Amino acid sequence: MSSLKSEATEAGTDERSVTRLIRGMPASDGAGVRLNRVIGQPALSELDPFLLLDEFRSDNPGDYIAGFPEHPHRGFETVTYLIAGRMRHADNKGHQGLLSPGSVQWMTAGRGIVHSEMPEQENGLLQGFQLWVNLPARSKMTAPRYQEIEPSEIPEATLANGARARIIAGSFEGRTGPIDAAATAPLYLDLILPQASEVRVPMPAGHAAFAYVFEGSAEIGGDARSVPQGSLAVLGPGSRLTVRADKGPARLLVVAGKPIEEPVARYGPFVMNTQDEIRQAVRDFQAGLF
Repeated sequence: MSSLKSEATEAGTDERSVTRLIRGMPASDGAGVRLNRVIGQPALSELDPFLLLDEFRSDNPGDYIAGFPEHPHRGFETVTYLIAGRMRHADNKGHQGLLSPGSVQWMTAGRGIVHSEMPEQENGLLQGFQLWVNLPARSKMTAPRYQEIEPSEIPEATLANGARARIIAGSFEGRTGPIDAAATAPLYLDLILPQASEVRVPMPAGHAAFAYVFEGSAEIGGDARSVPQGSLAVLGPGSRLTVRADKGPARLLVVAGKPIEEPVARYGPFVMNTQDEIRQAVRDFQAGLF
């Protein structure tokens, strides 16, 4: 009996549970794009290595048409995942790309880039996410690069219960996502659950992790905490996560990353380790060195 109890207790510690629930807050960025800001707000300023999570979703062109004109970045990575609509990217190095429904752009800003992200539509639904992922000091001044992933390049796993997972980064059900981001070794899944289904996700035990529900509601973690649409569940330690859709269909992001555990100095689109490095970033940008 004591052995069985010990095994059950040990197994219980492997299951991640919800430690905090965070509601997104209305925000505006770029040239007036309306957003739901989930990470990077007073209730959750960051979750190392994640610095920001914005959801944009509107079928009102006035909420998004002005887009994100030219702006700089240094010292981190931006991840744009588009669910619906079209967005055109261009930068000051001559690179251009088009995000279509289901595609991903993982941009490493590194030592500096100036880019724009503009809707390539005048009506209809524009929906997606932008996640900011920090870089360690050794990688902050690396050369900028892009990983632009078409929808067909993102592997999808379908479980026997009808649940599906799009695997953007990391591994699940024997499939590995296309993103290469060694510094934080991320897991990034888009889970689509029919009613009464359950998904169990293996997770690196030392990673910080969250789940963000953007359709329906889901029961998340070892205590089956109910997480409504528009809420983010910060997850505690463990090596697996259980997600259920008891009340109806649900869709959510499950994201994890290796913490960097370094000082963070932030100033708008610059993320470095010290205020001196931030001041240097501003000087470099003003001098046209990006």
